[in-house]
Amino acid sequence: MFRNFRGDLFGGITAGIVALPLALAFGVSSGLGPSAGLYGAIFVSFFAALFGGTNTQISGPTAPMTAVSMVAIAGIIAINDGDVNKAIPAILSVFLLAGIIQIALGLLGLGKYIKYIPYPVVSGFMTAIGVIILVTQLLPAIGYYPNDDEAYVNQFIPEAKENLLENILKEEAGEETLTLEDFTETIKRAENISEADLMKEASTIASNEASGVIGTFKVLPRALRNINWIEFALALATIIIIYGFKRITTAIPSTLVALIIVTGVAYGFGWDYRPIEQIPSGLPIPNLEIFTGFNFDVIAPYIFTAFTLALLGAIDSLLTSVVADNMTQTKHKPNKELVGQGIGNSIAAIFGGIPGAGATIRTVVNINSGGKTKLSGMLAGVFLLVVLLALGPIASQIPAAVLAGVLITVGIGVMDYRGLKAIPYMPKDIKLGPIKLSSEVIVMLVVLVLSSVWNLVYAVGIGLIMASLMFMKKIGDLTGLRSDVKPLNEEVWSDERNLPQKIKDEVFIKHIKGPLFFGSTSQFQQLASQIPDSASTVVIRMGRMQYMDQSGLYAMEDVLQNLKKKNIPVLLVNIMDQPRYMMERIDIIPDLIPREHIFKNFKSCMDWVDDNLNKKTDDRSH
Repeated sequence: MFRNFRGDLFGGITAGIVALPLALAFGVSSGLGPSAGLYGAIFVSFFAALFGGTNTQISGPTAPMTAVSMVAIAGIIAINDGDVNKAIPAILSVFLLAGIIQIALGLLGLGKYIKYIPYPVVSGFMTAIGVIILVTQLLPAIGYYPNDDEAYVNQFIPEAKENLLENILKEEAGEETLTLEDFTETIKRAENISEADLMKEASTIASNEASGVIGTFKVLPRALRNINWIEFALALATIIIIYGFKRITTAIPSTLVALIIVTGVAYGFGWDYRPIEQIPSGLPIPNLEIFTGFNFDVIAPYIFTAFTLALLGAIDSLLTSVVADNMTQTKHKPNKELVGQGIGNSIAAIFGGIPGAGATIRTVVNINSGGKTKLSGMLAGVFLLVVLLALGPIASQIPAAVLAGVLITVGIGVMDYRGLKAIPYMPKDIKLGPIKLSSEVIVMLVVLVLSSVWNLVYAVGIGLIMASLMFMKKIGDLTGLRSDVKPLNEEVWSDERNLPQKIKDEVFIKHIKGPLFFGSTSQFQQLASQIPDSASTVVIRMGRMQYMDQSGLYAMEDVLQNLKKKNIPVLLVNIMDQPRYMMERIDIIPDLIPREHIFKNFKSCMDWVDDNLNKKTDDRSH
């Protein structure tokens, strides 16, 4: 582990520097405060690196994970009457459950299957994440906080009275002291409601009304009439520096530069701004109330959210692992990576941190700075712990508007612009009356809209169901006419009938007719097991395979990797443009299939086979 200590040290510290402002910003955005983001970055980075399956991966809070976490955090806080401290054990229990689910996914060997997620769902979700972060940071960027607007909060006093009275009635019903004939006890308890209790409840309702994308737009006109120009200037300066400094150099993270410069100016000139929440000094302390005060009924509604966090973190991390593999020419271990991420998220939850995943930008920075082993990710976590212990009080002076500016740039950057740009060019394959539409665009837009204005978790589920149904219908129509991916008893095509017996004995010929998609991958994957012992070469005829989806692509990769391990060469005949493009995108060609093993027609392929069989015969004879 210490064979590349110098490179890992520089890589870890540099990645930690990049992670610092984002960790603070994601913590604030989540609703648990900057310390939760910092704790998440420390523990996820260290333990995911120690136990994970990707040597150069840097993990920590990410935009998608934070956005989904916000759903659980906001809901559980609302159940607990807006009291964050009261809600913390339940919130952390959900995060702990997500980590345990990730560990289970890894131990069950399900890591390699998580990549089979339709691109339109991922695209719509990522763009929605960007929209949510961008929109919800508008209010802090202009210095408007609904809870501090007394006139706005006062609008909800009647509703607050109703809620408090309803709570009293529920308490009495639970204690069996409520009687319809006598409301004496109810009146007595109602009289004990203080003005502070009433305002606290009204403030909680106001906060909930102004939360999310729709809530922000509801209150935005009021916010614009009450702009805090100092806060707005700080957020705007942060955004300008982040984008502007990148044009000067990328050697130093522009986010960190913006954080230091704008905070330094605001603090140095003594401006009246709203700082972030106080970051606790000293070592993080485990929150044992997760276990001592565990209440399944409270977290039961959020079990699906925990599954979503686990799956999202798995997808996020494994995609980053692929990027790391391409940069370092290595091969990650997906199941081990999931176990590492799960351990990291579980420990982070116990210490009060928000969940995280493999972070692409931080991983790339680590590799470019010399990181090569697990030590780099562990050192990134140690660096952030040192920052927490040494600079916690200083970091607490960071203006909230600065972190809002940072998050606005994150929101802009996380959107899937490639998917958005492709909307006009996607094939229109379904009809709604006289209108032709693209099924993939519909799925993407449905996930985008529902995630932005309703519920991230449910939107992804609906998107997956829609994508599956539409794709099954489309491919069903195609395969009903043309598809034939037979696992056994391959029929002999006309140009194969007169082959020499030697070739028939030693060459296994596989035909693919019609698209190779998720509905036919299981049959195709039986290829490796059906090859006779006498076969020394496999020929896959692809002239009638017009389309390959992502599931088919990975199925092809798995089969080819198995054959390569057995030292059985694979020859492709008449591969069409779309499947070839897909195979080149993830380097199946030329890594698993050299270009000289690709033939335009069956005759040229058989000539190559004949020559090589003769060479093998000559070699044996000598």
